[in-house]
Amino acid sequence: MDILGKHGKIERSATLLLILSLVVVLVGGLVEIMPLFWLKNTIENVKGMRPYTPLELAGRNIYIREGCYLCHSQMIRPFRDEVERYGHYSLAAESMYDHPFQWGSKRTGPDLARVGGRYSDEWHVRHLKSPRSVVPESNMPTFAFLARNELKFDDIADHLKTLRIVGVPYTDEMVRNAKADLVAQATGEDTDGLIKRYGKATWKSATEVKARDFDGNPAKITEMDALIAYLQMLGTLVDFSTFDPGNEENLR
Repeated sequence: MDILGKHGKIERSATLLLILSLVVVLVGGLVEIMPLFWLKNTIENVKGMRPYTPLELAGRNIYIREGCYLCHSQMIRPFRDEVERYGHYSLAAESMYDHPFQWGSKRTGPDLARVGGRYSDEWHVRHLKSPRSVVPESNMPTFAFLARNELKFDDIADHLKTLRIVGVPYTDEMVRNAKADLVAQATGEDTDGLIKRYGKATWKSATEVKARDFDGNPAKITEMDALIAYLQMLGTLVDFSTFDPGNEENLR
C-alpha cells in the first residue's frame, strides 16, 4: 500500500491537518528544548555577575518603557564582524537576572551589550538630549524630558521582591535598603551599605558599583540618572580580557 498516497485525505481535512501540524511542532520543540534541562552549563555562574542595583534596575525599566530595545539589541553574536566591532560575544550568564532579557538581532542603532564605560556620563546626557549633536547621522529621537522627570522609586523594594520570586537573588537586606541604596548610588553619598550589599568588582581593572550624580544635576534624582547608571554598567561585570569558558577559575 502506498502510505504516502494518503496525504490527500490529510490535505482535505482542515482539522486533521491542524492536529498533525501541532504534533509535528510539539515533537520538534521537545527535541530542541528538553536536552537543555539536563545540561549543567546552559547558564554558567560566571564570576563577577550580580543582580542590578535599585538605581540600575529603575534605569532598565525606563529603557524598556521608552522602547530602546526596539532599536538596540544586547546580544553580540559569535561572528567575527560583531566581535571586532562590539567586543566579546554575549554570555547567557550576563542576562541571567534579566526579566525580560534584551537579546535580539534587530538593530537600528548599535548593540549596547558592552556600552558601559565607553563614553562619559556627559556624553550620554548630550546624546539623550540631542542625539545628532554627538552622532550626526543618528535618527534617534530626543529624550531630553528624562532630565526633567524626577525618578519615582517609592515601589522599588516591591520590584526587588517580585524579581526574587522568579529567581533573582535579592536578599532581605537588599529589599529593606532598596530606597536608601538607590539614593546613595544616584548621589555618591553614604555608599558603604550599597557597596557591601552589591559587592566590589571581582577584577582589578574594574571599579566598585558606580555611584555618582550621573546627569550633572545634583538638585534631584532624575530618570536620566537611572538610565545612564544602567547603561554605564552594561558589559562591565565580567573581565573578558582573561575570560576562558573552559577555566573553572572564571566560574563561581
